[in-house]
Amino acid sequence: MEPIIIVLIILVVLVFIALIKTIQVIPQASAAIVERFGRYTRTLNAGLNIVVPFIDTIRNRIDLREQVVPFPPQPVITQDNLVVNIDTVIYYQVTDARAATYEVASYIQAIEQLTVTTLRNIIGGMDLERTLTSREEINAALRGVLDEATGKWGIRVNRVELKAIEPPTSIQDSMEKQMRADRDKRAAILTAEGIRQSQILTAEGEKQSSILRAEGEAKAAALRAEGEAQAVRTVFEAIHAGDPDQKLLAYQYLQMLPKIAQGDANKLWIVPSEIGDALKGLSGAMGNLNFGAGSGGGDNQGGGTERREKPSITD
Repeated sequence: MEPIIIVLIILVVLVFIALIKTIQVIPQASAAIVERFGRYTRTLNAGLNIVVPFIDTIRNRIDLREQVVPFPPQPVITQDNLVVNIDTVIYYQVTDARAATYEVASYIQAIEQLTVTTLRNIIGGMDLERTLTSREEINAALRGVLDEATGKWGIRVNRVELKAIEPPTSIQDSMEKQMRADRDKRAAILTAEGIRQSQILTAEGEKQSSILRAEGEAKAAALRAEGEAQAVRTVFEAIHAGDPDQKLLAYQYLQMLPKIAQGDANKLWIVPSEIGDALKGLSGAMGNLNFGAGSGGGDNQGGGTERREKPSITD
C-alpha cells in the first residue's frame, strides 16, 4: 500500500505543477514570449493564458510601459576641439515584444551605444557656444536617428533629453568672467541710460517751468499794465470831471517838485508848456495880491502906484 500512496502523491504533485505551468497570468502592460522546443510560437498578452506544460516555455517577459533610462556622462569633442561631458536621458517604449527579444541581444545597451555615437557625430559639427545654446536642435537630431535605428528592434524612442552639458573647468571660469563682464557692461549701460533719461526729464521740467513762469510773468505784467492804465484813466476822468484850473495844476506841480528832485541822477527836468502857463497865471495872481496889499497900507509919495515886475517862468 505504501508504494501506491507514494505514486499517488507523486501524480498529484505532477498534476499540480502541470496546472501551474498550463495557466499563465500576464499583468497589464506586459507581454511574454512563448517558445516550443526552442522556437518562437506566440506572444502572450495581458490576462489569463493557457500553454502546453513541459512543451511550451516562456522565454522573456517584457514591460510595455514607457521606460526612462539615464546614461552616464559621455566625453564629446566639439568642433573647436573642446571636450564636454554630456548626460543624456532616453524615454523609450517597447512596441513589439518579439522584435525586442530576437532582433537585438540587449536593446538597452544598444540604445546607449547608439546614443553615444550619434551624440558625438552631432556635437562634432558644432562649436562650444552653439552646443550650449542648441539643446532643442541636438535633442531633435538624436531622437530622429534613434527612432529610425530602433524601429526594427521593436522600440520607439519618444524623447531624448540632454540633462547636463559640462565644459572644462577653465572654459567655465572664462565663461563666468565673460558673463560677469557682460552683466557689468549692461549695468553700466542701464545706469547711463537712467542718468540720461533723468537729465532729459529734468531739462524738460525746467523748460516747462520756465515757460509757465514766463507766461505767468507776462500775464502779471499785462494785468499790472491794465491796472495802471485803468488807474490813469480813472484819474484822468476824475481830473476832467473836476475841471481844475491852471492855478490848481501849478500848485500840484510845485508840490511834486521835491519828489522829482530826489536822487543824484535827476539832473535834467522836462517841464510841459502847460505847466509854464499855469505858473504864469499863478505868478500873476500872487503879484496882484501883493500889489493890493502894498497900495492899501504902505507910504506912497505923490499918490502914484508902485509897479512891480512879475516873475516869469518860461518854458
